[in-house]
Amino acid sequence: MKKILFITIIGLLLISCGKDNYDSPSSIIEGKITYQGETLGLRGTGEAIKLQLYQDGYDKKDPVAVYVGQDGSFRSVLFNGEYKLVTSDRNGPWKNSRDTTYISLKGKATVELEVIPYFTITNETLKLNDNSYEITFDINQIVKEAKIAKVILLLSKTTFVDDANNILRQDITDNIKVGNNTFYVDISDNENVSKAKALFGRVGVLTEGADQAIYSKIERLR
Repeated sequence: MKKILFITIIGLLLISCGKDNYDSPSSIIEGKITYQGETLGLRGTGEAIKLQLYQDGYDKKDPVAVYVGQDGSFRSVLFNGEYKLVTSDRNGPWKNSRDTTYISLKGKATVELEVIPYFTITNETLKLNDNSYEITFDINQIVKEAKIAKVILLLSKTTFVDDANNILRQDITDNIKVGNNTFYVDISDNENVSKAKALFGRVGVLTEGADQAIYSKIERLR
């Protein structure tokens, strides 16, 4: 009986090792989220924005989550195959179109995922002095019916800058307009800002009804 038990255990171990010896995925899908060829600035922390990858022909129908960085880039390591890439439902500062991008993955695939943002931010200029933080920028309306909920002025001591990761956040809800805007933040009493060895700035625009803001590029100020 002991011999039979010993042989059974060895057999189970061999089966287990066999399962563990399957090749890991090594093919790559990478890309960026764009509008008219320009990469969009987004929130990249907290897995706030994600895409979904579906693969046909398998029993498992759950999508693979692909999280997007603050520069609009994304990357996923997978097995070769045919995939469908879609945005998550009502997630992101763009129209909820849920259009499908088809990807044939053989080693590596590069994807440019075009969306229609509610607004874009251009011509931003960020200035910092001893007492104030000044941001000038243009808000461009892309979706006619979209309405601005607020503007978010941000500073961070790291290169990760968004509404959740910052040492200064000022929400503006008044006197915002499509076109050129200039806002100031008093930083004279902000010790986090004054003591920071490095400072990075950014501005965001949140649309009414959207779960995420669109952001400008990150700029180093100190």
